[in-house]
Amino acid sequence: MPLASTWLARRENWNRSSEVTHIEISWRPIMKISRIYLVIAVVMVLLAIAAFVLLDRFVWNPRLPEGLIQANGRIEGDHVTVASKFPGRIKTLLVREGATVTVGQVLIQLDDSQVSARADQARYAFEAHEAQVQAAHMTLAVLNLDVPLAIERAEAQVAKAKDTVSKALSVEREARSDAQRFKDLAAKDEASIQQRDQAAMRWEVAQKDIASSRSALTQAVKELAQAELGWKRIRSKESDVNALERQRDQAEAVLNEAESVLKDLTITAPTNGTVTTRMVDVGEVVAAGTPLLELVDLDHLYLKVYVPEVQIGKLRRDLAARIYTDAFPDQPFDATVRYIASKAEFTPKEVQTPDERVKLIYAVKLYLAANPDHRLTPGLPADAIIRWREDVAWLRPRK
Repeated sequence: MPLASTWLARRENWNRSSEVTHIEISWRPIMKISRIYLVIAVVMVLLAIAAFVLLDRFVWNPRLPEGLIQANGRIEGDHVTVASKFPGRIKTLLVREGATVTVGQVLIQLDDSQVSARADQARYAFEAHEAQVQAAHMTLAVLNLDVPLAIERAEAQVAKAKDTVSKALSVEREARSDAQRFKDLAAKDEASIQQRDQAAMRWEVAQKDIASSRSALTQAVKELAQAELGWKRIRSKESDVNALERQRDQAEAVLNEAESVLKDLTITAPTNGTVTTRMVDVGEVVAAGTPLLELVDLDHLYLKVYVPEVQIGKLRRDLAARIYTDAFPDQPFDATVRYIASKAEFTPKEVQTPDERVKLIYAVKLYLAANPDHRLTPGLPADAIIRWREDVAWLRPRK
């Protein structure tokens, strides 16, 4: 019995091992077939991808023809930062983000009470100096009229005094002659003593008249000299007027400075544009030069794109371009090449294509011809088509 049991057990183990071997042998063809199908599936997937790429490039999105260059970038504008030239507290804020402003429009009003008081003081000082200048001019005008008249009167007095002296000399010569003649006649008893004495007395009177007329002439000459000093008084007054005018001008400069500061406390728009950023609010105290607002002119926007080095030689200024945006896909915007960088740079990080990131590129600015209804704004991504051959038809950008 033990031998029979041992034999039966061995037979049973042999049968189980034969079944396992048979099963393993039967799975080998199945695994081989599966590998073949897997290889075929991978090949078909690769072929499908290749077909999709070929269809996308040559059928759905073919390359642009020679004569057109595609580029992309973001729309930008010339930003203007509005700042205060002087410190102060913001009294009034008249605009907010998104507001459209025109050049000269009041944007912000700073507190001007102290500056206004200083301007009033400067104005009063200027008016006082101006009154002094006007009075000095009046006096100078009177002198310019009076001095010539005084000189003319003095010259007339001198001429009259000279004439009186001349007459007195003539009378004295005649009286002297008569006195000598009557003296001689009296010595010969041909004339009376009374006649001799009368002639002598007339001569003596004539001599006194000469002295008196000469004294009057001397006085007239002195008065003429005094009148002629009026020209020096005029020159002195002119110097006084010039000094007063300089003081007046200095007061006016102080007034202009105060009024300029007062005017600068009213901050106006330096250009047409749209408020894009507001940095302050009412009641804040700002220092000189603190940025308050930022403006951008939406009527003069441009698209900054980057063109590869191999294509930059095809571009030149004033070439026509068209700009396409995702926001307005069916409305291209006309533009013109206005700026081409003179130096190359590495592709910026915004360009995500791997083969583009390793190339050198040139910055190009395409200025929009118009921005209807201000639809386009800075920061908006856009694609551009630049046409460097006029015989090529326009096409849309390729994705």
